[in-house]
Amino acid sequence: MPTPKASVEEQLRVLTSGVAELHPRDGLRERLEAAQAEGRPLRVKLGIDPSSAHLTLGHAVVLRKLAQFQRFGHTVVLIIGTFTGLVGDPSGRSQTRRLQTEAEVATHARTYLEQVDRVLDVGAAEIRYNADWLAPMTFADVARLAANVTVAKLLERDDFRARYGAGQPISLVEFLYPLMQGMDSVAIEADVELGGTDQTFNLHVGRDLQRAHGQPGQIVLTMPLLRGTDGVQKMSKSLDNGIYLDDPPEAQFGKLMRIPDTVLGEYLRLTTDLDPAEADRLAEGAAAGGAGARDVKRRLAREVVTLYHGPEAAAAAEAAFDAGVRQRAGAGGDAGSATPLPIPEAAVRDGQVWVVALLADAGLVASRGEARRLVGQGAVRLDGQPVGSIEQTWPPGELDGRLLTVGRRTPVRLQAPPGP
Repeated sequence: MPTPKASVEEQLRVLTSGVAELHPRDGLRERLEAAQAEGRPLRVKLGIDPSSAHLTLGHAVVLRKLAQFQRFGHTVVLIIGTFTGLVGDPSGRSQTRRLQTEAEVATHARTYLEQVDRVLDVGAAEIRYNADWLAPMTFADVARLAANVTVAKLLERDDFRARYGAGQPISLVEFLYPLMQGMDSVAIEADVELGGTDQTFNLHVGRDLQRAHGQPGQIVLTMPLLRGTDGVQKMSKSLDNGIYLDDPPEAQFGKLMRIPDTVLGEYLRLTTDLDPAEADRLAEGAAAGGAGARDVKRRLAREVVTLYHGPEAAAAAEAAFDAGVRQRAGAGGDAGSATPLPIPEAAVRDGQVWVVALLADAGLVASRGEARRLVGQGAVRLDGQPVGSIEQTWPPGELDGRLLTVGRRTPVRLQAPPGP
């Protein structure tokens, strides 16, 4: 719900909390004051390329900041990259990205708004598709656009500079990507653009292109990148270290309970609705590790699952996690008393259950990467027999009632989803 008539000071207090970069430094204050004097909302932009069917908690860091602007009554402009998604953002990449097909982009885009709606009010947002203005551009239009940015400027980007220095190829289309994203800002006349810190260069190009087109340059606001379940690299769909907005509650809870203690502070600050002071207090209490960190991690998991699934689902996920802990500690003992584990619907694709998806989506492992590793080590067993391949699939009915064991854990008894 919008916050009526909030002062500029109150808006700044909330909107700048947790921000990595704000440029120009006083730009947001000036833009808020001007918008208030003119009696209009700011136009606040976020672009998302549909590179996969799922959004992660890392995406939600920026989406949640966007939702704060929306609650203050500003216009959220969510751009779905139906054109840029064909190319793929090279930001942070060490090699050229594979181009997607139009069919892949369309398939991935289909689920995005449903997931975004878990974070902000999609019905109150302005949804735009950048193929609407990028696809009709002629080669002459592209040439005029490219004249605004030099190759030297592009090579200031850390990832481009590193690849160029290492003799790794950089395609011209990757050089054009920041220009495409910048044209999004021109097309919708953005006052503010949000992104992760890996988007800083692209956001500044958008600001430059706006000024070249006679518009005021947008305010650049970036948020820190959330590290994934490995605690090392940023949360990414391609690295299999993600926690997804559409993960089942049990999977979200289990993955959050397995993150390294070293990233607890950033998860508390970036993925929950906790007051910043409360998040800092909890992070300090978890710093020594041990039982204190475990209890804080439990609080984190409850907070996040409640955000995306509600308090009842969070309570049920916590109870399921505790039941698993008791079994692993030796309570409940034999296979006959194994805890039932419903096969997550997300793990069923084209009538088959893929072992890697089953382990990750059921929360038995922290990521698909870990699932592949454990299967490869022979540590995943079905009815006592090792699963021989990471490509193994089964019809759901074939798994009903069978015992699945991961590592040294007590087996769980699989339950097939109900038939149609």
